[in-house]
Amino acid sequence: MDHSTEMLIVGAGFSGLTMAIEARKRGIKDIAILEKADDIGGTWRENTYPGVACDIPSHLYSMATHLNPDWSRAYAGGAEILAYLKKITQDERLYDLCHFQQQLKSAKWDGARWQVETQNGQRWSARFLVSAIGALHIPSIPDIPGADSFPGPCFHSADWDHDVDIAGKRVAVVGTGASAVQFVPEIAKTAEHVTVFQRSAPYVLPRPDGPIGPWTRRLYARMPLLPRLRRQLIFRVFEFRHRVFRGEERMVNFAMKMWRKSLEDAFPDPEDQARLTPDYRIGCKRILSSNDWYPALARDNISIVPNGVASIDGSRIKAADGSESQADILVWGTGFHVTDATDGLEITGADDLTLRDAWANGMQANLGTAIAGFPNFFILLGPHTGLGHNSVVLMIEAQVAHIGRVLAEMARDGLTVISPDVAKQTAFTQEMQDRHTESVWQVGGCTSWYQDAAGRNTTLWPGTVGEYQKRMAQSGLEQYVTGPVSHGET
Repeated sequence: MDHSTEMLIVGAGFSGLTMAIEARKRGIKDIAILEKADDIGGTWRENTYPGVACDIPSHLYSMATHLNPDWSRAYAGGAEILAYLKKITQDERLYDLCHFQQQLKSAKWDGARWQVETQNGQRWSARFLVSAIGALHIPSIPDIPGADSFPGPCFHSADWDHDVDIAGKRVAVVGTGASAVQFVPEIAKTAEHVTVFQRSAPYVLPRPDGPIGPWTRRLYARMPLLPRLRRQLIFRVFEFRHRVFRGEERMVNFAMKMWRKSLEDAFPDPEDQARLTPDYRIGCKRILSSNDWYPALARDNISIVPNGVASIDGSRIKAADGSESQADILVWGTGFHVTDATDGLEITGADDLTLRDAWANGMQANLGTAIAGFPNFFILLGPHTGLGHNSVVLMIEAQVAHIGRVLAEMARDGLTVISPDVAKQTAFTQEMQDRHTESVWQVGGCTSWYQDAAGRNTTLWPGTVGEYQKRMAQSGLEQYVTGPVSHGET
């Protein structure tokens, strides 16, 4: 059966839900959301590992249109964030728009509309297509010789097997990224021993976490201005963190002092400190936040191997330095595909241009939101919209407000089709690369998931959130062309 809709949104996480709310506000009533899973939630539905939580304070990691006065703690856990999203979906009747277990197979522009097919054969026709699939949803597992020979349970942190009992077992954890920093302290409470293979030490800073008392939550519920003020205060504090990435000496020294104190409090021995000291400038890789990581590593039942895994032979795991460890359970804490997350998407725009070909020389999108040669197509959290210092929900909100304004301008002018101006996209992409050239992400002495195979940082926004918000608020239909669509040379 074929379906027709005005706007088709792919993905029912923060991005997709925010887009649907904005589109309805702009008068678009015919909206459908395709979701590959059986419920909404995105990364907060997928990631259920022990200790999963957000590293942005709850009052900031939430929609401005749907502030939650009842967050139970400063940094909410994954289950609470998912419950928050479900409540919004129910209250806004967004479940009525959702079509679950419908994974995108292909989308093709036919000159007037997008023709979309899902993996199980559903067909859709839509005037506007919005990609809200996000980036952190395709687990990345390294190709290690002998990995298939491991005899015990083996899984990625994003595919946590809750049927596996960690208690009394020897657990090997590969990776020390954001997920590992959260789940390692939790599993160490019951495991016989945890061996962490650390290819690259992270900077882990403490955070002002803790429960929010019932009386405070009641006050927030009665006086909605208070959580809004709290959100604004947190936003301004976190904007200051961007100065670390700009290399401002005072802020860098302040961050380094916080990091070093956390490390030295847990590990007085200089040799231990050396094993856990990154060999790159702070900010080059994602700065992590935890009050439990270093104290957990100091436990007697945790060992840190300051090397990556070279090979696996049955239950024996050999590190790059030749040392070996035995494990009953193997957990990959190795992150996600980011810069290549869209490689599997079959999206074809004007003149049979595929997204894969359009991005053959690196991801690019004007304002990180629309791609030349792909009419009436928008991408949320696209190239150059990621953050290292603040809440990406704010970036999503800036994007959907821009899209909503463009849709309203199209309706006002009687336009049916738009596509990003090639020259403006080229200029934006060049600006991003120029601004990243001397940034800590390029010259900080590390490689990270921010960078693509060619070493370009196509992931992060180089400025503050405030700058992006202002830029998007001032950008409208002038960023697009309304005549014959061409992708040109970008």
